[in-house]
Amino acid sequence: MRHHGPGSARAVWRALSDYEPDIVLIEGPPEADKLVTWAAHEELRPPVALLAYPNQGDPSARAAFWPFGDFSPEWQAIRWALRAQVPVRFCDLPAGVRFASVTVSEASDAEAETDALARRDPIGALAFAAGYDDPERWWEDVVEHQIADHDHDPMAPFDAIASAMGVVRQAAPDPPAREKLYEDRREAHMRQVLRSARKTHERIAVVCGAWHVPALTDPLPTAAADARTLKGLTKSRIGMTWVPWTHGRLASWQGYGAGVSSPGWYHHLFTAPDRVVERWLTAVAGVLRAEGLPISSAHIIEAVRLAEALATLRARPLAGLAEVTEATRAVLCDGDELRVQLVNRKLVVGERLGEIPADMPGVPLAQDLAASQRSLRLQPSALARDLDLDLRRPIDADRSRLLHRLRLLDVPWGEPLEQRRGRGTFWESWRLVWEPEYAVDVIAASGYGATVPAAATAVVVERAGAAKTLGDVTALVERCLLADLPTALPPVLAALDERMALDTDVAHLMDALPALARTLRYGDVRGTDVGSLRVVTTTMLTRIRIGLQKALTNLDDDATRAMRARLDGVHAAIPLLEASSDGWYDALAKVAGRDDLPGLLAGRIARLLVDAGRIDHAEAARRLGVVLTVGVPPARGAGWIEGFVAGGGLVLVHDEPLLRLVDEWLAGIDDFPTVLPLLRRTFGAFPAPQRRAIGERVRQLGRAGSLPVAAGPHPRGDAVLPTVRLLLGGPVDDR
Repeated sequence: MRHHGPGSARAVWRALSDYEPDIVLIEGPPEADKLVTWAAHEELRPPVALLAYPNQGDPSARAAFWPFGDFSPEWQAIRWALRAQVPVRFCDLPAGVRFASVTVSEASDAEAETDALARRDPIGALAFAAGYDDPERWWEDVVEHQIADHDHDPMAPFDAIASAMGVVRQAAPDPPAREKLYEDRREAHMRQVLRSARKTHERIAVVCGAWHVPALTDPLPTAAADARTLKGLTKSRIGMTWVPWTHGRLASWQGYGAGVSSPGWYHHLFTAPDRVVERWLTAVAGVLRAEGLPISSAHIIEAVRLAEALATLRARPLAGLAEVTEATRAVLCDGDELRVQLVNRKLVVGERLGEIPADMPGVPLAQDLAASQRSLRLQPSALARDLDLDLRRPIDADRSRLLHRLRLLDVPWGEPLEQRRGRGTFWESWRLVWEPEYAVDVIAASGYGATVPAAATAVVVERAGAAKTLGDVTALVERCLLADLPTALPPVLAALDERMALDTDVAHLMDALPALARTLRYGDVRGTDVGSLRVVTTTMLTRIRIGLQKALTNLDDDATRAMRARLDGVHAAIPLLEASSDGWYDALAKVAGRDDLPGLLAGRIARLLVDAGRIDHAEAARRLGVVLTVGVPPARGAGWIEGFVAGGGLVLVHDEPLLRLVDEWLAGIDDFPTVLPLLRRTFGAFPAPQRRAIGERVRQLGRAGSLPVAAGPHPRGDAVLPTVRLLLGGPVDDR
């Protein structure tokens, strides 16, 4: 059979019911035998996967999955055996052998197997021989759609497939030596298990990929020959468990059993009791209606007729995915490819996420995470969804802590979103999407602790000790408080204090301060004790003030612009520190008068002092006048103006002396092209209304020597007065 196929799955169930074997052997890792009985649990719902991971080392480096959908023949064979109370065993090469044989320079055995089969492509060879250019369509026509007609002989399709595969194997070229050795070992082990089963059972059913059937059919090679093939194999100790899977991962999966391009469609074929095409197109209409599209019953009827007509014209036994997709495109989507892609994502592939029982054996960390998800009513889902958290609510605060802790464990179940407009610091927004591989990440993190808080704490402490820069530790402090890990905070703060003492670069301290200020605010929101952090941050601010003069001088253009961003960052962080800003403004005032201060920084500091009321506009105009005098390089004056007006040009609109100075300076520049790029960068950043307002004020500078104080009659204003009076219901005066 094929690893994933609804027709094959039905045929396997029918053949097992007719044959009534004493034991069922299934292609898969024998370490999973102890997990087979869980398949009968009502809370274990496909798609699911068997996960194998080594008990030592990093599990994420060498994890292996065996995925199953409800339309997978292996899954149906397991379910049949459990219902019939017949022993069921896995007969493939042990997963422990795979992990023991993988080296850093080699691909995984699963990938090697898939690559080898892809090169031979037995299904493709048969499809080409039959005149098909699409192996998927050939398999559907010849196997999936026809297999239901063999009620008189349930074994007939399997006999035909076995015969065809025997011919294909004889003609297929050998794969590379390493891949051939691996395949030979797999089939030798399958035969050994088959021989062992024959000693105690008469009627044996083997459910495996079609490619392996000729290797398991009598006459078999001798047991001694297979023993020689398997000689020298080593095996690692591994753990195994069931994990949820998704249809999306079935579509993209390239490991054991490969994947299928349309798992949602296959699920529909397997579960629809009748009228497959009608039910499918009705589901398509539901998806499109949910997007606000007016799809009627008449649309569905016409789409069904078109799909069936296409199948007849193409001599297909039933309308397949190609026909229903074309009918969807032409009738339901009006040829819009975006709508077709939506249907493909929602239905053809699907977004189904499997489920596993809460008491499924696994690593303690995974069990703790599952318990947290249940208690917080935050169940994983393959569908992306946005979540707004109000940190004043205990349950939302706990949800936030869990998501931040998982991110520290490299399990990015939630991605933070930008805060919504109008929301305060009490709100967080997340986008949640659970990917199956996160189960591996949880196992990889289990070495740090048995619970999520304990593991996250251990990770933070380890990273704090290994941090190389002040910025690394600062970011770690912020994440530690967001995740609410109080026992991790002391060693992290100790590492921060140490890096801060060793780092004499004031620029690094200025980079670190804004993040720490945000952290203090987060701590306040969550009720976290941040007293120790406040002491460290105050010390950092003191060192910045002391070293500010040296840090702001003797800078090139790039360093000047970077320092201006740092200056703004520290300035914005001062209010968050709940400390007096006098010391900061004193430090700015002290450095503002230095001749070696770059113009960009001098203008920016002047603006900060004006906004704080430390100097008035007249003093700012005087300083600008000094910079704009003859003999001072124009680039320095342009830099001063850029720094002063950064963030908004309204100061030029409302301050006539300042605007007049700038206008006279521009008019007097002999080599204007040298400063044009600087000025364009400055004024081009202003919003269009501000640029228009500045232009209006400049045009009025020559009228009576000053800007108008009060608005008087204006021709443009007079022109709209009649219309305004009419709108307000008053008399129209055309004067």
